[in-house]
Amino acid sequence: MASRLRNATRYSPRPRSSPSRLNPSPPKIPTLFQNPNLSSENPDEILSDLERGIPNPLLHSPSNLPPSVVLDVLSECSRRSPALGQRFVGLLAQRSDLKLSSESLSAMIHICIRNQRTSDAQSLILRMVRRRGTSRSDIVGALLSTYGRFGSNPSVFDLLIRTYVQARKLREASEAFRVLKARRQSVSVNACNSLLAGLVRVGWVDMALEIYKEVVGMGTELNVYTLNIMVNALCKDGRFEDAALFLSEMEKKGLFADIVTYNTLVDACCRNGHLEEALELLNSMVGKGLKPDVRTYNAVLNGFCKNGKYKRAQELLGEMMAGGLVPNASTSNIFLGRLCKEGNVKEAARIYNEMLHRGLAPDMVSFSSMIGLFAKKGYMNRALEYFKEMKAAGLVPDNVIYTMLIGGFCKISLISEALKMRDEMVDHGCMPDVVTYNTILNGMCKEQRLPEADELFSEMTERGVAPDFCTFTTLIHGSCKNGCIEKALNLFDMMLEKNLKPDIVTYNTLIDGLCKEGDMEKANELWDDMCNRGILPNLITYSILIDYHCSKGQVGKAFGYWDEMMEKKILPNIVTYNSIIKGYCRLGDASKAEEFLQKMIQERVFPDRITYNTLIHGFVKEERMQEAFALLNKMDDKGVLPDVITYNVIITGFCEQGKMQEADWVFKRMANRGIQPDRSTYTTLVNGFVAADNLKDAFRLHDEMLQRGFVPDDKF
Repeated sequence: MASRLRNATRYSPRPRSSPSRLNPSPPKIPTLFQNPNLSSENPDEILSDLERGIPNPLLHSPSNLPPSVVLDVLSECSRRSPALGQRFVGLLAQRSDLKLSSESLSAMIHICIRNQRTSDAQSLILRMVRRRGTSRSDIVGALLSTYGRFGSNPSVFDLLIRTYVQARKLREASEAFRVLKARRQSVSVNACNSLLAGLVRVGWVDMALEIYKEVVGMGTELNVYTLNIMVNALCKDGRFEDAALFLSEMEKKGLFADIVTYNTLVDACCRNGHLEEALELLNSMVGKGLKPDVRTYNAVLNGFCKNGKYKRAQELLGEMMAGGLVPNASTSNIFLGRLCKEGNVKEAARIYNEMLHRGLAPDMVSFSSMIGLFAKKGYMNRALEYFKEMKAAGLVPDNVIYTMLIGGFCKISLISEALKMRDEMVDHGCMPDVVTYNTILNGMCKEQRLPEADELFSEMTERGVAPDFCTFTTLIHGSCKNGCIEKALNLFDMMLEKNLKPDIVTYNTLIDGLCKEGDMEKANELWDDMCNRGILPNLITYSILIDYHCSKGQVGKAFGYWDEMMEKKILPNIVTYNSIIKGYCRLGDASKAEEFLQKMIQERVFPDRITYNTLIHGFVKEERMQEAFALLNKMDDKGVLPDVITYNVIITGFCEQGKMQEADWVFKRMANRGIQPDRSTYTTLVNGFVAADNLKDAFRLHDEMLQRGFVPDDKF
């Protein structure tokens, strides 16, 4: 190469002609590609231009510059001056259109490494690894073939592995590592650790274990970072016994667990509910010459709080502080998070205030817990106080915080305030996501504001927020609840078009809506569709259909579903039993209903107020007031409190039979039990007394009715 360069014809500029007086022109700056007699592929010419400081001798070079030319120039530059070589590398890198070979790029990388330009080298490695059709073997081969010629050092191979890892190309990183191993090129322990940590981070534990064995097989000297990465890998995989064996093997090799190792083990035990093992580890640390730190205790405290052992967590906090460790914001957040989840307002407020007293600044986690607590309870004034504090502390609310507040307003039916909060959210550059929209839609549907829900749904899709399963389920439920069954079915079809799979809740909602509309044909179609999709009917599905048929007095059909349900080992609950009792009463067979009540009790399903009210109403319809009144007394015996409906049914029965004395007695008993009469109670009694020609008591109750704010019929 050197002799070729010495013998090559040197470039000399042609003599300039005399300038024309009429057409003066500025002197030309000589560049390689302004000279038509010179080839852009001549290494000597490029070197000459580089040495003379020509701004960009590659500006007009063809994109297919031969690799041999690039390598020759780089080699000579590298020999003459590191700065010259780096300048040529920079010029080549500027030309993204140049089709540089893997060898050319490798040479450029080596020069950057030699000049300690690691960042530039990494950029070039990225350019090389992102090229299509270049295998890991090709890349490693190119780096190895140019390694000696350009005086590089082994760190280039470490950089290759680390670049793959940082680019999240972990499979490629593993392949490159194996190619290097096969070619007997060593890789530093730090690069190996980078690869192992990357694999563990994405959960590829088995691959990490394979690579680890290969690292050991290469004779690479491991360090404590390797140990900690592999312990983390085994813990992530739930292989605690293997982690213990691994530590034992490492000790034999002279590598011992440090505080990071123990923190990893303690945290893994706590996350998996092995709290006693975590405590044993914590207590064993002192014997190993290690002192637990705040992070160690935080892991244990978090474990105990998550498992509902709040008192024990407080005891451990005391031990921690007695040992001279000062709780940090994360410690307080552990307790705050648990208390807020349990809805314990008093204790959560105490922990928060204690946090401030200790000089700990609440962070996003702290504020999120407190805002979430009060928003869920509908205490929006308190939630907004913490929201204000958070902003005053310089923290920027995110989607989660805004959605919590929106949910709180929806909970207390302040939809307009929820929408204002949504607008504030957008104004501050925080775009609502599907969870935010679902929260507002749910609030609107609960308040039967379906037109507004439709508008919001349209806005959501227009803004590119894709509705999810929860969106459609919410709208379907809201539509069915408001009797808009056709709309619900359209939403169901739209859901299927978007490849969102309905679940049993979706089908139950639609079947219930269709049953209430009396459209059993469509309900049966949905039943078949549900079964064809492999979604099996559950207790609620059967209860809906049983209730429908019982409401129509079709007890036989209801029992068809009952028997099918029992065959499938689906046990009926109180709702199912109440439906059958209602069915018998609708048929005018209260005695059969009472028999069924006894069967229900034998099956250890105990009647509730609805059961008794249904049966009492059945006996009243049959004018069997004695049995009805006996059930009222039985309710008292069984500890089931009657309500105004219970008393109204019995009062109606006595009034219809003209037994006003008994009706009045029941009315007084009702008052003595602290149950307030409603408009129906007064209307029934007034009409009963009028029918019995007892106008005195009729007017007395009429006046009492007015005093209580009820509007009478005044038909008498």
